[in-house]
Amino acid sequence: MKLSVIGCGYLGATHAACMSSLGFEVVGVDTDQHKVDLLSRGELPFYEPGLDTLLAAEMKTGRLSFTTDFSAVADADVHFICVGTPQSKDGLAADLTYVKSSVAAIAPHLKDGSLVVGKSTVPVGTAQALRDILATSAPQADLAWNPEFLREGFAVEDTLTPNRLVVGVVNDRAEEILKEVYKPIIELGTPWIRADLPTAELVKVAANSFLATKISFINAMAEVCEAAGGDVTVLAKAIGYDPRIGNRFLQAGIGFGGGCLPKDIRAFMARAQELGADQALEFLREIDAINLRARQRVIDVVRADLSEDLTQYKIAVLGATFKPDSDDVRDSPALDIDH
Repeated sequence: MKLSVIGCGYLGATHAACMSSLGFEVVGVDTDQHKVDLLSRGELPFYEPGLDTLLAAEMKTGRLSFTTDFSAVADADVHFICVGTPQSKDGLAADLTYVKSSVAAIAPHLKDGSLVVGKSTVPVGTAQALRDILATSAPQADLAWNPEFLREGFAVEDTLTPNRLVVGVVNDRAEEILKEVYKPIIELGTPWIRADLPTAELVKVAANSFLATKISFINAMAEVCEAAGGDVTVLAKAIGYDPRIGNRFLQAGIGFGGGCLPKDIRAFMARAQELGADQALEFLREIDAINLRARQRVIDVVRADLSEDLTQYKIAVLGATFKPDSDDVRDSPALDIDH
């Protein structure tokens, strides 16, 4: 099979290079000419450990190419939608402009029996809405949803050796196609989870919401420890030994940032409100508030140690990105503190 990847940012470029490394012919399509030019030279427009080497190697094989021409997807069998879904400028909801436009752009070029596969993080209900649109604009094609679970700094590892593969499908044929695409990964023993479309969409935002909850929980405990004279580092270590809890995401600090967790939990809340289930996710509002408060607390601690008036001091902030091994500064707590 030949694959296409629509959107060649962090997710798309990673997916394209990794799928090429599995032996597929892959064409990546993006509207940004500069980005396409860089990728075509085997260069990344962002930093991700190991991906630069993989990309350069795959470009030399001739299996991988990048273009701004959507007609290049015409002979592809499977099309992965990997565009961004940022937070809307006027609210908490996700902006689906890029998802909708990418599906509309490839619809005229979809051949009989092709499968469109969404990987972008979207509000529940989006996949079915897009499938309904394709039923009119490209009835010869089908749509499935295969959420990504990439960690920045570990993107290649998480693509080629993921801890699970989740596919939202409405028929056996779509699942069989995706099993063929991911056959080398499945053979490694990777758990395969078939779900319906809404469940596949919810898996990603539910996972992100749980991780955000753990981060904000330990930062809330840090506030209590500080007030009581306790040590949150020891507390986290102690509760982390409980196998029901685990120690991952229990490092107290300045909270989470980046292009996923903040906007995903907010979009989840917005969609729940649209569905009339907003009370079920009311706790996420406090999670978000604790996270933002963690940034302000850094300033409060510095003022308590130095002076309420910090204008007379020169203060260094070491680190600008939202996490190590990334050049991503989206919603970075460090930059928020610096400003």
